[in-house]
Amino acid sequence: MGFSLRVNKKRQSGSQHADRDTQFQYIKMMKEKFASLGLPIISVDTKKKELIGDFKNDGKTWSRKAAEVDEHFASYAKYVAVPFGIYDVNRNTGYVIVGISHNTAEFAVNCLVTWWKNEGSESYPGATEILILADGGGGNGYNLRTWKKDIQDKLCDHTGLSVTLVHYPTGCSKWNPVEYRLFSQISMNWAGRPLRTLQMMLGYIRGTTTSTGLRVQALTDERMYEKGRKVTAREMEQLNLRPHEVCPTWNYTLSPSH
Repeated sequence: MGFSLRVNKKRQSGSQHADRDTQFQYIKMMKEKFASLGLPIISVDTKKKELIGDFKNDGKTWSRKAAEVDEHFASYAKYVAVPFGIYDVNRNTGYVIVGISHNTAEFAVNCLVTWWKNEGSESYPGATEILILADGGGGNGYNLRTWKKDIQDKLCDHTGLSVTLVHYPTGCSKWNPVEYRLFSQISMNWAGRPLRTLQMMLGYIRGTTTSTGLRVQALTDERMYEKGRKVTAREMEQLNLRPHEVCPTWNYTLSPSH
């Protein structure tokens, strides 16, 4: 074979999880079940962090003149924005809360509570159950005690909802609807446009639409969240948590404790 210009080629590292296909079939079944009952189905995740300030933003945009940015280091950023996305599968709507602190379980659950208060409860009056599709890691990871504890305390007990969680297997986040239905569209909308302020960032998010009718709301959460919070084994035992028979590590339901 002769020499020519070539790009790096990825090779498969490791083997896929033995329960991968089983989990995908289970997710499909759960989505169909909740949809048939008219119950809310939301897909959630945290988008990659974004530097706010005069920084280059990847991509190209139509303009007479390229936007000028400074060659600053990340430490010069006004904020490091943490966008948490909630995609309503039934209604094709997005809800993004931009934090300026850490991507913790408390932040993620507070975003869910805000969405339910401002959007979900009005869109699904009378609903007592909700299905959440999530990745396996980050602030909403299936093995995070703080994630489950905060869902119990802040979402289930505060709203009266029973919350069913199904997690995509490791390495399969691209199949999570929030990724390709919401985040990818937002990235295309602000491609090549510096995110100079939080308000500019919110404007690009709110201005994201698609030919299929996607609408997106956006707001900020400027609270500070601490990393390293601990939840004891005794506290976990007190949760009203029911693992499912199929892939119980990835699938479980939390119900109000009273």
